[in-house]
Amino acid sequence: MKKILLFAILTLTWFCGYAQAPRIVNIVNFIRLLEPRDPKITEDVLYQTVVKQIGLMKKYHLGGTFLLQYDALMDPRYQRLLKQLPRNGFEIGAWWEIPQPLVENSGMKWRGRYPWDWRANVGFSTGYTQQERARLIDTYMRDFKRVFGYYPKSVASWFIDAYSLNYMYTRYHVVASANCKDQYGTDGYTLWGGYWNQAYYPSKKNAYMPAQHEADQIPVPVFRMLGSDPVRQYDDALQKARQGVITLEPVYPHAGGDSTWINWFFKQFVNGPCMAFAYTQAGQENSFTWAAMAKGLSLQFPLIEKLRDEGKIRVETLAASGEWFRSHFKLTPATSVTATEDLPGSNKKSIWFDSRFYRANLFWDDSTLRFRDIHLFNEDFPSSYETTPVTSNECRFFTLPLVDGYLWSTNNFLAGLKFKAIINGKDTLLKFGQPKVSDSEPGKLTVDWPLANVKGNLHIIFTSQEIRMSLTASTNIKWFLDLETAAGVGLPFQSIGPKSVSAKFEGMEYQLTILQGHAAKGTTEIFRLVPDDNKLYLKM
Repeated sequence: MKKILLFAILTLTWFCGYAQAPRIVNIVNFIRLLEPRDPKITEDVLYQTVVKQIGLMKKYHLGGTFLLQYDALMDPRYQRLLKQLPRNGFEIGAWWEIPQPLVENSGMKWRGRYPWDWRANVGFSTGYTQQERARLIDTYMRDFKRVFGYYPKSVASWFIDAYSLNYMYTRYHVVASANCKDQYGTDGYTLWGGYWNQAYYPSKKNAYMPAQHEADQIPVPVFRMLGSDPVRQYDDALQKARQGVITLEPVYPHAGGDSTWINWFFKQFVNGPCMAFAYTQAGQENSFTWAAMAKGLSLQFPLIEKLRDEGKIRVETLAASGEWFRSHFKLTPATSVTATEDLPGSNKKSIWFDSRFYRANLFWDDSTLRFRDIHLFNEDFPSSYETTPVTSNECRFFTLPLVDGYLWSTNNFLAGLKFKAIINGKDTLLKFGQPKVSDSEPGKLTVDWPLANVKGNLHIIFTSQEIRMSLTASTNIKWFLDLETAAGVGLPFQSIGPKSVSAKFEGMEYQLTILQGHAAKGTTEIFRLVPDDNKLYLKM
């Protein structure tokens, strides 16, 4: 009887914990009618790719979301194919890139080089006035409803401006959206410094910026697409015009197309502390073709099915995730993405923390530790694209940098807020062992990182607005954090210390406040954060 009772208690404890912090997987495939960049990729090749995707999903009993670009929406073949999918497992939604038929059916002149042109000022809503955006949305929604009998609940794109997203919400009641992973320069699109992975409520002034207050947010969660490698994606291809791609996308043989990487990624996804929930998006746009994605999807889908059947993940549509998010969170929750075990042959560790106020990344490399990234969020930081259409072929979205280990680094020098101490009279990088990470207390991520130089422990608590650090050691050591950057990089800092670090970026003033400890302007470092009584408390 005691064994039965103990088993019941353990089962209930596991179930409640899982219910509170689900691991959510969306399989999202978006569909374009044509691919003008490669004559070998015909409309039939693209169509057959979707047919194969559906077949593989059915083989492994996986539902998901198909998002239609307008030209594909108007094609009878896609209409017939997608109408046959069972509504209880599959969702049909909108992919918000702007092709020629949508523009012309909205009474406007097409400015593109091809019937679908991926440039930011032509193929995305950012290239149009607010009045034009509303007309484009009305045309899409009208024709979607004519085809399927209802309005789409999910609308996604590499980026959607806040005006368009809010218009889709208020007039057509969309419940979920998605945008591109964080990246710098890839395909001409930069999204840098945002809520790392997971999902957030965006500001009404800037769809890339998380809002801090309910009144100033669009109540449509934006999920981050593509499943970024939490260790390597961030600073891949330093000093190059654009990053590489290290994601769950099945077309990349060193990532989502590799069995070792896939198993490592999902192990971290399932086991890593995530706080409110964990999220990743699987699937692929049909433009890559079935030949390129078949191997990767064939490796991923049986694993996703297995993890789902074991109760370790939830596989659901994007709309279902959006409705769950809205029912559980009035404001963007704090979440984490944790990788404390690396791929074979590598030994790095990465801990991402997100809240509606900031994001931070702790990065361990060769036993040394640094904050690789800290960006602050402010709902009043506007996107210039909200009122003025972009005229270039690129788009750039940013938040407010405090530490930027990508843009402030070079191949020869890695920037970061580095943990140091005075040992034997010299400034020395502290060394650390294997961390313990816990999200057992709601709203907090706790990291205990044992020291390797001396016997001791670094204790870090992340909350929605604060990072609290304390250090205990067998011997009294003077420890601190130095912000070091490569020479010649542009920095936002205006003034430093003792109780704040003030900065200005693209016209927005912001600051880091030191609640316990103090800041000092450095000589070789940019600034130094020094604890008081072995405690350093930072408010974002």
